[in-house]
Amino acid sequence: MANYTATINSRNRTAFIILLDRSGSMAEKIIFNGELVSKAEALAEVANRLIFELLCRARRSDGVRNYFDVALIGYSGDELSPVVGQSKGFIPITEFEKLARTELATQNFALPHWIAPAAEGATPMFEALLEAAEMVEEWCSRPENAKSYPPTIFNITDGEASDGDHADIAEICERLRSCATDDGNALLINIHLATSADEHSTLFPSSMLELGENYYARLLYECASEMPTNYAQAIASLRGESVATRYRGMSFNASISEVIAMMNIGSISLNVI
Repeated sequence: MANYTATINSRNRTAFIILLDRSGSMAEKIIFNGELVSKAEALAEVANRLIFELLCRARRSDGVRNYFDVALIGYSGDELSPVVGQSKGFIPITEFEKLARTELATQNFALPHWIAPAAEGATPMFEALLEAAEMVEEWCSRPENAKSYPPTIFNITDGEASDGDHADIAEICERLRSCATDDGNALLINIHLATSADEHSTLFPSSMLELGENYYARLLYECASEMPTNYAQAIASLRGESVATRYRGMSFNASISEVIAMMNIGSISLNVI
């Protein structure tokens, strides 16, 4: 039975995979924090914030503990590329302090920086999802991870795959979602970045009817995980609803601030001791 309630500690860690669209369209400009920046720049900052938050959550008086395995994979052109370090594989959260590039000044403190923006070429999303499926299958098969909270996969993109059709993407996402630990199946959250400031955004829809007739939005909905019930109240609050229901882990035409909120719900709500 899927519970999604496992406590995360050094013996039972969890895993995150962040798939980052780094195709040419990510060079388009958007407004973020009051400044005109590329989508690639904004997305790099969002991912840096998530890593920093995970580091903070794993830090104890004796240092950073091995609570999270993290993989960051960029996809563009004809290939995948490691975003941090030299490998597309998992990196223990304990290693990220050593891997920080520089510190970015924010309003209140200096934020470590691991990810540089990139935008070039096509969108090999199928290959990225295939890589994620193989990694999650291997991670879930390890005996030491059997009782762990299952992996969470964020796929952040602003367009359709250039290397797979509807059936290909749906099939590989089903394979990815079927990976499981004793605590539940892997959670795939598809996040579509805004392509138009005028178009309505949809976050964590409870029904495909919220998406209208948009073919691509419906595909992202079909491919995403149904969110666990213990996330429902936080999602309802994000959506401005007083009564929670069942939600799907996807968004369409999300702003960067909405992307941050979605990734917080998918990562910060975990039971870490």
